[in-house]
Amino acid sequence: MSKKEKPLEKEQKNSVLPIGNNKNSLNETKHEITDNLKKLTDSDINAQVFEHWLDNLDSASRESFSAFAEDTFSPIQIYLYAKFLGYKGSIICVDDWVSEHHPKPDHQKVLLHEINQMQEDIRKLRLDIENYAVKRDAGVARIAQMQKELRGTIAQVDNFVSSKDRKGLLLAGADRAIRELLSVFKDDPIEGPLQEASMSVWARIQFED
Repeated sequence: MSKKEKPLEKEQKNSVLPIGNNKNSLNETKHEITDNLKKLTDSDINAQVFEHWLDNLDSASRESFSAFAEDTFSPIQIYLYAKFLGYKGSIICVDDWVSEHHPKPDHQKVLLHEINQMQEDIRKLRLDIENYAVKRDAGVARIAQMQKELRGTIAQVDNFVSSKDRKGLLLAGADRAIRELLSVFKDDPIEGPLQEASMSVWARIQFED
């Protein structure tokens, strides 16, 4: 009788093996989840942090901010608007969120590339004149025209940068002034109307050139 029981015991032990395999599969699943989390970049995490803040806004503020973020080219202005709505986090999170949801064309980068290309074209034309590949009078006239175009493009970059900086500084000053006013009249009956008026002032400033 004991001899017959031994094979049965072996069979029972064998039947236990899949349980051990299940443990291994659970470990593999955990590793897979961890690996997926590791694949998230800092930019992804920053964007999610800001999106969590945005989701907790009331629907009117969220829609207004999203429309502003879509139409505005400056991440700094978008950050200032978020601060105006009560955001207290880093501009990095805002910038990463904008890059993910509302990527902006970099006009300044395009203009700088054009300037480099123009300078290279002028350099090549001068070499052609020196090597007699281009007649001197025609080459000199062409260089003068190209230099005029180059100066115009440089002026565009200067205007673009100064306008962008001026608008950012204006919004930053307005944000500070409005915050100070709201702080002074906190818990005062005028706080509600003042909040509405400040939103109107902000909207007017942000759409002015």
